Amino acid sequence: MPPAAACSILGISAFFHDSAASLIVDGKIVAAAQEERFSRRKHDERFPEHASRWCLEEAGLSAEQLDAVVFYEKPLLKFDRLLETYLAIAPQGLSSFFKAVPAWLKDKLFIERKMKAGLPGFRGRFLYSSHHESHAASAFFPSPFQDAAILTVDGVGEWATATIATGSDNRITMLREMRFPHSVGLLYSAFTYFCGFKVNAGEYKLMGLAPYGEPRFESVIREKIVRIFDDGSIWLNPEYFSYLGGLRMTSRKFSALFGGPPRDRESAISQREMDLAASIQSVTEDIILRMARHAHALTGQDRLCLAGGVALNCVANGRLLREGPFRDIWVQPAAGDAGGSLGAALHVWHQVLGHPRNADGTTDSMQGALLGPTEEPEEAEKRLRAAGAVWERLNDALLLERVADLIAQGNVVGWVDARMEFGPRALGSRSILGDARSAAMQTQMNVKIKFRESFRPFAPAVLAEHAKEWFDFPHRGGSPYMLMVAPVAAHRLVAHGRREGGLDQVKERRSEIPAVTHVDNSARLQTVSGSSRFRRLLEVFARQTGCPVMINTSFNIRGEPIVRTAEEAYRCFLSTDMDALVVGNCLLLKSDNASASADARARYVASFELD
Repeated sequence: MPPAAACSILGISAFFHDSAASLIVDGKIVAAAQEERFSRRKHDERFPEHASRWCLEEAGLSAEQLDAVVFYEKPLLKFDRLLETYLAIAPQGLSSFFKAVPAWLKDKLFIERKMKAGLPGFRGRFLYSSHHESHAASAFFPSPFQDAAILTVDGVGEWATATIATGSDNRITMLREMRFPHSVGLLYSAFTYFCGFKVNAGEYKLMGLAPYGEPRFESVIREKIVRIFDDGSIWLNPEYFSYLGGLRMTSRKFSALFGGPPRDRESAISQREMDLAASIQSVTEDIILRMARHAHALTGQDRLCLAGGVALNCVANGRLLREGPFRDIWVQPAAGDAGGSLGAALHVWHQVLGHPRNADGTTDSMQGALLGPTEEPEEAEKRLRAAGAVWERLNDALLLERVADLIAQGNVVGWVDARMEFGPRALGSRSILGDARSAAMQTQMNVKIKFRESFRPFAPAVLAEHAKEWFDFPHRGGSPYMLMVAPVAAHRLVAHGRREGGLDQVKERRSEIPAVTHVDNSARLQTVSGSSRFRRLLEVFARQTGCPVMINTSFNIRGEPIVRTAEEAYRCFLSTDMDALVVGNCLLLKSDNASASADARARYVASFELD
């Protein structure tokens, strides 16, 4: 008897921000990628045509062979919320209404038509999962837990802005939801906007800015803007917001409350913005802790799964791990809308089709989030050759020795290896690496490599077995996806040579690994285990230096998505003060490629789009 045909399901998220496609075959995650990695348009919201095509190619499938395509939310229900909101506030909001409706009539209401156009030949079923069902499925089904509480928190889906659910085996049961316009994600985004950062893109900047300030506005936020209940639900005062029908996040009353209009995006960051960031971060952490305690009491579970854009707030995650009621926590590495594509596909496989699921309690099914594209060595070298690159091909052992030595000598190295990461974090496949022991490295990498604000912290990658020696992080599951903040171990801290105020605090040497130690003596760590080549590089670096910690930041420049191909990596390498580039087994030195780099950098600096 011939084997049964495999069941293949493609999940799609699109039309709002960070569109993506994810493919599962017989329940296994085969491929997942954001459209921005192909289109080179950061946070690309368009139908993920390129990502979908790549997913099918990776599995050796055609669109005709797909059994189902699942969209990550229900557009008609979302449009219903939009219309109800505009009717409730009419005649206010007309300008916003006339701006939003054409996009709905063109794309968002007719999802099946767009999906058919993007997937020529598809004859299977189109299905829909609700927004927060998709988030919940992305959190629980790939997790290592057979049973768990599930918390999803973001801006807004159709109507829900946060949910509590419970997962058991192959079933998720939704228990509670908080509804629009009351939203933790929109509250945080309002302060992101007011502090001069882009909504749905700059929230992590606000989180990174928070330790520079004092939460002096926290009491007024609680008194005037948000009412927080014991179960973590909130009520937002509509007088201070404009997102219901306006083209801005905050109102004039919000500006008056905080002493003036929102910060212009390119103006200097003042103490006001630092203190606002500290204040809203503290409020958000309190809300998340209350939600988690309520989820624990409601479900009786001692494990928690998290997803939704707010789950990318790794400071809140770290505090939840330290102070919350749960024994174990797992966060979906693509917690935002991109991960909704994966959750939608898994929702259909398990929840709709009823296929079983087995979790061993320790290993998730995300495969280290290395679910994206890679290049064959021959193709990578072909691209480098076409770009006029000069390189040396080395065997693995010699390459790792050379690269570790380059980093130990203070060089910055671009690193491209194997499949790229799914989600916003570089985890050792598309990374820029540096020496965490260097006091000057944070500023050097921010200003000369990433072209971004100097206050932004960098994450340490640490060999998992040495994490407890360097960080106060006892979690047995580690932090493989760079989604937990932990204090640097007290015995690793050093006395301050001087005390600075404001953003000048970044100049202080705070620990033995100052380049990855934030101003509050914390770090957003990645624990590295397994047998990847990135892991082996860390091992060689630790043997050479005695330090198992290295800077790991995403391989991109401000305003651009993470690089995907060797050609994109080489362009980024030339456009910055990066000293070396590794693509597979090819080692490129800036000194050997210097003739091309000056012109490339000048062209890039003149043209890059500020995010």
